[in-house]
Amino acid sequence: MNRRRTPRSASADDLLSTLQDLTARARREVEFHQARVELAQALQRDMLPAVLPSLPGLRSAAGYAPARHGLDIGGDWYDGFPLADGALGFAIGDVQGHDVEAAAFMGQVRIAMRAIAGTVSDPGEILGRTNDLLLSVDSGLFATCTFLRLDPATWELHSARAGHVACVWATAGGRSGVTEDPGGLPLGIEPGEGYPVTRRTLDSDGAIVLLTDGVVEGPSLLIEDGLERVRRLIAGHVGSSAARLAGMVLGAAEDTGHEDDAAVLVLRHGAAHGGPR
Repeated sequence: MNRRRTPRSASADDLLSTLQDLTARARREVEFHQARVELAQALQRDMLPAVLPSLPGLRSAAGYAPARHGLDIGGDWYDGFPLADGALGFAIGDVQGHDVEAAAFMGQVRIAMRAIAGTVSDPGEILGRTNDLLLSVDSGLFATCTFLRLDPATWELHSARAGHVACVWATAGGRSGVTEDPGGLPLGIEPGEGYPVTRRTLDSDGAIVLLTDGVVEGPSLLIEDGLERVRRLIAGHVGSSAARLAGMVLGAAEDTGHEDDAAVLVLRHGAAHGGPR
């Protein structure tokens, strides 16, 4: 009986060639993705301020941690600069999306906010004008943000939120909490959005911590639990320097199980014009 060999659809050489092509294509895609990640990292690093403003009775510090696996970089930022009326402005925010586009949009938000703050100093108006400006360029992205204005003459703090995570605060006298300030929609969603301003006076030695959700939320941690953990951390170390507090809070982000980037901004303030310890 004759046995006929079953014809093969491809020779061993053809199969090897196909595997080599697929391997080369996968390598190019990995290299392309890595190049985008490195570009986003460079944009992020160069756009974040190297120095934050301070004054007698106030020290500020910040920190940024890229995504754990380098996939979700480019969205978070912080900033601090003098305002037109002599007050200090501080901001923290988070762009929807990641990678190069988010890093570039983050730069647009920061530039727009600084330009607008050169003519007005009310946090609600700064956020409102920034929102309308971002909508006019029609990028398709949006960003959450908190903006603070500190008046060095009265030691009053004015704040406004655009869909951003709450702040955490603590005083040397043993009080602490998570802010429940009202806010508006994230920037870049609805034209003409209003952003209410909350006013408070820094009448005791303490710290205020602004952060992004990558610090307090992740697959293994609900945002409420994350905020509570930061509150306890700050309350227990409120006498530390701004830089040490920022490092401690940023380090706590490792326990969230997140794959997002994370940013924190700390204002370590004294009572009225008494300097922080």
